[in-house]
Amino acid sequence: MPDEAPTITRRKEFITISDELRTYLRHYGRLAALPALYRDLQSFMSAYPLMDKEGRSTLWDTVVYERSQLKDLWPRLTSIYSLLKTGDLKAVPHLYVERVDFCGFGNSKPFRIRVVNEYNDNYDHFYIKVADASRVYGLELEHLLSPNRINYLVHEDTLIEEHIAGVPGDVFIGEYFERSDVNRVRIAKEFVKFSERCFIRLLGDMRSYNYVVDMTPDFEETQYRVRAIDFDQQSYEGAKSVYLPQFYKENLPVVKLCTKYLNYATMQQYQQEERSLIARRYLSEKSRLRSLFRAMKHYPAEPPAKVVQLKKELGEYHGTGVFDDCMSMGDIVERHIEFMLGKQLGEKTSAHPH
Repeated sequence: MPDEAPTITRRKEFITISDELRTYLRHYGRLAALPALYRDLQSFMSAYPLMDKEGRSTLWDTVVYERSQLKDLWPRLTSIYSLLKTGDLKAVPHLYVERVDFCGFGNSKPFRIRVVNEYNDNYDHFYIKVADASRVYGLELEHLLSPNRINYLVHEDTLIEEHIAGVPGDVFIGEYFERSDVNRVRIAKEFVKFSERCFIRLLGDMRSYNYVVDMTPDFEETQYRVRAIDFDQQSYEGAKSVYLPQFYKENLPVVKLCTKYLNYATMQQYQQEERSLIARRYLSEKSRLRSLFRAMKHYPAEPPAKVVQLKKELGEYHGTGVFDDCMSMGDIVERHIEFMLGKQLGEKTSAHPH
């Protein structure tokens, strides 16, 4: 395990969504007039801890509203769910809000809405958060460069996100690693590829509770995919180690698993495979990515000292001066992606294996 531990700003400042970023979001169908905003959910009158099936705290609280509020608020929330899922803003009669949970633990202080279909009791969730430019950049980069598609909407200072299904990383590490029916080699492979995706696009704070493991039964064995679920720390911190998931103590069992089942040559092979896939996505979405990077660079709001630190540490890590003239995190992210994918993009420069 590397001896350099990442440091995370405890409460990251929210970065306002600029007019240029809103124009980008409107162009790509991410803006929508919503019937309820984040502030509408803040007026709950009480809350009580939400426990899991084992009676342990989930760090979420179920909130309670006055009865007079519910008649007005619940149809607006089911309308948002309908818009998120079907593109049609209307209250669906057979959907109802069973519960609203609030988490004051994370940076985004999200509300989680549980929607139930009264015909079959099937349920789903979505999230209402304060709109933050860092998170939006993270969601967009995930949508464009990862194998996953992300569904979200923005209106004024409110961000709506769909639920990303999977076993929470900390639960997966604690309960699945030792099971006889799991393929540890496949799990190790997917964690290597996940780490590579995070580092290339500089998504930080991938501790075990900030990602999930999606398991899909195949005709012979189960397939695994590790998916980020928290995008607050998209290119915000200055320490390079923040963007390397293997540096977090919460992921130490993952590091040990990879070390046990994969040799260095195999890990390099998986890293190269992932770079090739990201490069294909990059080339197919190059125009959209250029627009996104412009918005990131034209309205930098991250602390300048963090920009200076990150470009210095990345330059030292890769043994290059290509980051020296970067003036914002947007500059660094664009340059880092192109540098890491240099060979796959047909460029002359490429990163050293890590």
